[in-house]
Amino acid sequence: MFKDFLYFENALQKRKQSDILRILKTQNSGIDFYSNDYLGLARNEEFQKILLRTVQGNPELLKGSTGSRLISGNSAIVTETENFIAEKHQYESALLFPSGYNANLALFSSLPNRHDTVIIDEKIHRSVHDGCMMSHCRKLKFAHNDCFHLEEILKKQKGKVYITVESLYSMDGDVAPLHEIAELAEQYNAGLIVDEAHAFGVFGYGLVDRFRLQKKVLATVVTYGKALGTHGASILTNNVIKSFLINFASPFIYSTSAHDFLWKSIFEGYYFLTVNDKLSTKLQEKIKIFRNQNVKTVSNENSPIQAIIIPDNNRLKALTKTLSDQGFLTYAVFSPTVKEGTERLRICLHTFNKEEEILKLTEIIKEFA
Repeated sequence: MFKDFLYFENALQKRKQSDILRILKTQNSGIDFYSNDYLGLARNEEFQKILLRTVQGNPELLKGSTGSRLISGNSAIVTETENFIAEKHQYESALLFPSGYNANLALFSSLPNRHDTVIIDEKIHRSVHDGCMMSHCRKLKFAHNDCFHLEEILKKQKGKVYITVESLYSMDGDVAPLHEIAELAEQYNAGLIVDEAHAFGVFGYGLVDRFRLQKKVLATVVTYGKALGTHGASILTNNVIKSFLINFASPFIYSTSAHDFLWKSIFEGYYFLTVNDKLSTKLQEKIKIFRNQNVKTVSNENSPIQAIIIPDNNRLKALTKTLSDQGFLTYAVFSPTVKEGTERLRICLHTFNKEEEILKLTEIIKEFA
């Protein structure tokens, strides 16, 4: 039996001493200003009833997939859903995954090889970093949303190059200059990959779709565990890249497929968004109420993520506790998760947040500041 736990105990003790030890907590009751359920679909009773009726009409949706999609797990339902998603986003193909993390691992572990370069925005998702480690590619960072810095890096590159950004950033709640980045990618013959995890649903089918950049973006990652209120993700791309991923992406090849209920819930979620197209407008109304309170934030005025910089872990903990004591569920991001001096309170706004709740939340924050 393995006995040398000293390394693990020391690492955990250091985190505990710094008061940044992560622990699992059950969902708290309170006013939700921390989840990614931007459009409220995870709690939407009408959507839940649609899914319930779908299962009642076809209980086989709940059975296990029995294998990877290359063996026994590739059903007619997942294929139909992929074709439907590709058509909705105006891409040639879509490839479904059980999570956004899994999708990014698949992309960045297989598309680039050790001779290629991936240029990433310095605030990109962790999953992109992990995928790059798996591929052993050369990884370079450019300053957040800085197209001048990006071009300086592009000018020096030889060989195959990829650029990857988020359209709406999860930590700062700001948006990427997609038009400018797409032009640079075209100019320097780089493959552009855009993660739309937090933009899908909030801005229609995402900013790539809104700006009609499909022909300039090699691959778009869309996730369904946020605004759609379910789970899973898709990579939107062309037929060649989809086939390449099926053949060379280990996270796809060696993962048991999700059951058909997940794919069906995504399919129904798209339809629900189409019928309830005013949800994003309602969300923008709630964001506007928050922004009108003049709380200092680094985030975009239309973003459901509003980041408030509190540059000190102890002050941030005090604010979080004050809000918690008042029944507000918020999420604090401490260093070293973010750079020291950029610790922040990450507020997520939703369609279901009441005006009086938003006003009380901002009042507490401003009093603390």
